[in-house]
Amino acid sequence: MTDQRTITLRAAGTALILRVPDHGLPHVLHWGADLPDAEGLAAAAAPPAVHNGVDVPAYLSLLPTQGEGWRGHPGLAGHHEGRVTYPDWSAVEADVHPLDGAAPGVGGQVTVTAEGGGLRLRTELRMEAQGLVRLRHTVTNLDPDPWTLDTLTATLPLPKEAEEVLDLTGRWVRERAPQRSPLSMGTRMRASRRGRTGHDAPLVLTAGTPGFGFRDGEVWGVHTAWSGDHLHLAERLPEGAGQADAVLAGGALVHPGEIRLARGEHHTTPWVFMSWSDRGMDGMSARFHRWLRARPQHPHEPRPVVLNTWEAVYFDHDLDRLTELADTAARIGVERFVLDDGWFRGRRDDTAGLGDWTVDDEVWPDGLHPLFDHVRSLDMEVGLWVEPEMVNPDSDLARAHPDWLLAPDGRHAPPSRHQQVLDLGRPEAFEHVFTHLDALVTEYRPHYLKWDHNRDLLEAVHVPTGGAGVHRQTLAVYALLDRLRERHPDLEIESCSSGGGRVDLGILERTDRVWASDNNDALERLPLQRWTELLLPPELIGSHVGAPESHTTGRVTALPTRLLTSLFAHTGIEWDVTSCDEEELAALATWIRLYKELRPLLHTGDVVHADPSDPAEQLDGIVAADGSRALFRYARLGSSARAVPGRVRLPGLPEDRRYRVTWRRETGWPSSVQRTLPAWVEGEAPVVSGAVLSRAGLQLPGLNPAQTMLLDLEEAR
Repeated sequence: MTDQRTITLRAAGTALILRVPDHGLPHVLHWGADLPDAEGLAAAAAPPAVHNGVDVPAYLSLLPTQGEGWRGHPGLAGHHEGRVTYPDWSAVEADVHPLDGAAPGVGGQVTVTAEGGGLRLRTELRMEAQGLVRLRHTVTNLDPDPWTLDTLTATLPLPKEAEEVLDLTGRWVRERAPQRSPLSMGTRMRASRRGRTGHDAPLVLTAGTPGFGFRDGEVWGVHTAWSGDHLHLAERLPEGAGQADAVLAGGALVHPGEIRLARGEHHTTPWVFMSWSDRGMDGMSARFHRWLRARPQHPHEPRPVVLNTWEAVYFDHDLDRLTELADTAARIGVERFVLDDGWFRGRRDDTAGLGDWTVDDEVWPDGLHPLFDHVRSLDMEVGLWVEPEMVNPDSDLARAHPDWLLAPDGRHAPPSRHQQVLDLGRPEAFEHVFTHLDALVTEYRPHYLKWDHNRDLLEAVHVPTGGAGVHRQTLAVYALLDRLRERHPDLEIESCSSGGGRVDLGILERTDRVWASDNNDALERLPLQRWTELLLPPELIGSHVGAPESHTTGRVTALPTRLLTSLFAHTGIEWDVTSCDEEELAALATWIRLYKELRPLLHTGDVVHADPSDPAEQLDGIVAADGSRALFRYARLGSSARAVPGRVRLPGLPEDRRYRVTWRRETGWPSSVQRTLPAWVEGEAPVVSGAVLSRAGLQLPGLNPAQTMLLDLEEAR
């Protein structure tokens, strides 16, 4: 065997070991648990040559194609005017760079360059200090003929132990629904052609050992940081995958002719994130959460309590009514007041006005200043709703510039929510929107924009060229956000997309939180937020307390449950609080004080989830990074065959600590079904070891369906 270079990146208990061969692209020998001693790995991983396959041992590279014997989904595919691309990579170099600011030997970046098939390739592979892996590729056309890209994905190998796959699906007001299946022979692919991330996005496609859960099992996950069309896949073939058994991949989904490079032009893929854990999905998610929290732009100020006006007044904008709403919000402790849809010209319902970002002088004869000045006088921040990427056909903008729509020339795309898409890939349309947004933010100085995006992109045609427009539109939206943030660096932006239709790390490079769903029904929100935390920490997830009867489901839920559901997030209110009685207002004020007390822990601690044996219950928690304190929310989702839940184990606690256990009842008592409560509830708060709480469990009361309780654990010194 010839001498070949091995590169090892390691951080936070994980390692990725690359081998750079004499010919061809590097391949991954190992991605998983750190190997303090990797002696013999290359020999142990060397694949055989199977009968009726490729006659020589074939390794799976960072960009697998048929040229190395790979029969699965190609990492790279394209053509030079009909001449198919099968690069025979040469001039391969792999340079290793340390991470900025990281300790020596913690993580690092490998930059691979190569040429072949009329292309130049640059692959960046990063192991972040949190153990998270990121990959992206850049291809440059060296050929005189234009090169058309079909596929370019980031791929890492999976071992044979990865026998199951879990991803998420959903719909409007029912996002983040998990689905699990065997990772059998063939391809498990999730491809989105919605022009946005989608309510049904897989979020993190996760492969793992049989029966893996939040706390147990070895898992490997992939997320594509892209807000347009995308794909994620796990693939296993009978011949295996070279030195591995299967593959995990992700990338942007490219439409025919969408990426076409003249000689010297290049294209860079979005970052694709990969996370490994031997502690179940919570361990995998922790790498995402810690990396997000380490970013310079991550929100570090306390996340303010929000009141959004949508479900309070809908389109019925009236200064006196909104002033009263602001007064009541300030009285109970709200810190940010957001004026939602309905403030601009012609906007009395959702059929007209989108695109005309000018304050309606019939409703607001003095502009928004009287309301915003009043809100600021109450020591609250101001926020405003916009939907810059969309237009109503019934708008001045659409009438003046029908050619600015992202649709086939001469006709509209299929209507959705009375909207068409504005083609921001047209420079004149882009400048029009930026100019109006910039003027709006300059004049009214909002602290916050709720940036909405309320429909899928169908028949997204860029009229000037007649080509597919989704990729161009996605980049233009990013550029619009970047430019607005550059002009107004203190402005916060929420990514809302008819609820949770645009939740990904691409949009979160440019925004400060996501609106997880338009569904404020607490029982729907509990699992929805739990699965959104697969990728995002709580402070990036907007969750509001709605009215007793849910706007989207019609279900009536008790106030304590609504309050505790919203607590474990960036919290707020979506309710006409002027209609509340004094008891409800007092409960809201108490809950807001509780949130302000607990948010330093809620928005910095490690997120933990129990894997319940009873589907009628849900337990979620936050454990301080130093283990000194923890919060757990126990929810009874429905009735159960068990009369009482019994002893419930609290995960994630250091076993050598001792905790004083308190049931926090500021949000109200849940209704229950037993004659007496567990003994620990009635007396002085007990001190219990972390080992007992995590291994033996804590006896909990038998709650009625749709009830919740909050446990506060402080280290007893």
